[in-house]
Amino acid sequence: MSTIALLGTMDTKGVEHGFVAELIRARGHRTLVIDLGTDGPPQLEADISREAAAVMAGVDLAALVARHDRGEAVAAMSRVAPVVLVKLQAEGKIHGVVSLGGGGGTAIATAGMRALPLGFPKLMVSTLASGNTAQYVGVKDIVMMPSIVDVAGLNRISRAVLTRAAGAICGMVESAAAPEKASGEDKPVIVASMFGNTTDCVQKAKAILEGAGFEVLVFHATGIGGRTMESLIESGLVAGVLDVTTTEWADELCGGFLGAGPTRLEAAARGGVPAVVAPGCLDMVNFHAPESVPAKFAGRTFYKHNPQVTLMRTNAAECAQLGQILAEKVNLSTAPVTVLLPLRAISVISAPGQPFHDPAADAALFSAIKTHLRQDIPVLEIDAAINDAAFAKACAHALLAQLSGAIAAR
Repeated sequence: MSTIALLGTMDTKGVEHGFVAELIRARGHRTLVIDLGTDGPPQLEADISREAAAVMAGVDLAALVARHDRGEAVAAMSRVAPVVLVKLQAEGKIHGVVSLGGGGGTAIATAGMRALPLGFPKLMVSTLASGNTAQYVGVKDIVMMPSIVDVAGLNRISRAVLTRAAGAICGMVESAAAPEKASGEDKPVIVASMFGNTTDCVQKAKAILEGAGFEVLVFHATGIGGRTMESLIESGLVAGVLDVTTTEWADELCGGFLGAGPTRLEAAARGGVPAVVAPGCLDMVNFHAPESVPAKFAGRTFYKHNPQVTLMRTNAAECAQLGQILAEKVNLSTAPVTVLLPLRAISVISAPGQPFHDPAADAALFSAIKTHLRQDIPVLEIDAAINDAAFAKACAHALLAQLSGAIAAR
């Protein structure tokens, strides 16, 4: 029998959480109610009271309540939620978590859920689930379920939604309770970054790495993909990194919508994880429809990827900056790392005859990388395009050599 946590502000959402709790218990699971409300008395008796939760996180609840500041209360309970959930999960006392809320409740509960490991069942029923949920989900596997109506009492709509929410969290917990061991579960993990313009490279390298006994997890370099990959590297589960699609730095530098933040490329370097790095797709910056492109970029070279995405070619000056950034991030490495440069094209559309072919910009990129890179870090210049079999093979073999050396040194 599993225990499912119901985390929420029981002063305003207690009735709804109580309804879900009954349904969960009817399916044979235990429940553990955690109250993080700060307004009035709880509508649902909690197994962990707001006072007890606040003490666990070192929050002075009495002083917080006395100030009557809703924003401060939400911020404080957003610090409490991770402490409580992480402790309960680490002690094996909960096997899943569900929460129901509006803006404040969603902020509090998802702050706690983001602190839980990947694979731990997490369900947030929210009034905000149909909009941009990036700030709530982050890089974790939080399931956001639209509440349709406000979480403000039980009615014909909310009962139907909450009944399905109870079934969903129970199903997630039941599925996670006794997972069938996958065939590759015991293999060491390599993570790889990929874009449509580097798919052939990654797929060819992936086949070589898998043939050598590794499991390869591929992440789409769309901002959230890069951040998720970095998070997994930081978790300590990754043996090696095939980071051939560093394109997110072009968006980060030029204001595109697929930036992955200023710490992209740092997890492997700082964590001592062997890596292969290439400047894949640093020729392109992603904007939305053409009218979304900032006026300062008028006259630049553009490519319509689809009706929703307009690509801008990075120029020589930007490529020089990107080369320096990539080198400085790689310079942080404490484990073996190799930089590979595909001299003929860094993406499908930068090859000769393609719309982003710009030898001067590529030369500026390569020169900056070599100029700013630590002298002890090898650079392999491959006379091939990034998606050629020769380049993919060079990437895979360079990483395998690093991994072999790392294993031998243990």
